[in-house]
Amino acid sequence: MVVPLMHVITVAGLLFTIGVMGVLFRRNAIIVFMSIEIMLNAVNLAFIAFSRYHNDVNGQVFVFFIMTLAAAEVAVGLAIIIGVYRNLRTSYITDINSLKH
Repeated sequence: MVVPLMHVITVAGLLFTIGVMGVLFRRNAIIVFMSIEIMLNAVNLAFIAFSRYHNDVNGQVFVFFIMTLAAAEVAVGLAIIIGVYRNLRTSYITDINSLKH
């Protein structure tokens, strides 16, 4: 069964929109972090869809590198969030923002 390109791009667009809404409206650092990961996965889905549509493997190779970068981002980002939580006992961005002062 072949899924049409527009259906896959629509799903990717919806995922990206959900991720953007999570970044804009949520205040918990972990939720914002997960929203960024959702946006990365939406872009990966679009790359795979276009790669399959054009019968070219370059998009799939690019997704492999994006996933590698996302894994490194998860490791560093969660370490930072855990470190901030240990010091402030909160993971809300508005409270973390007070560290600037």
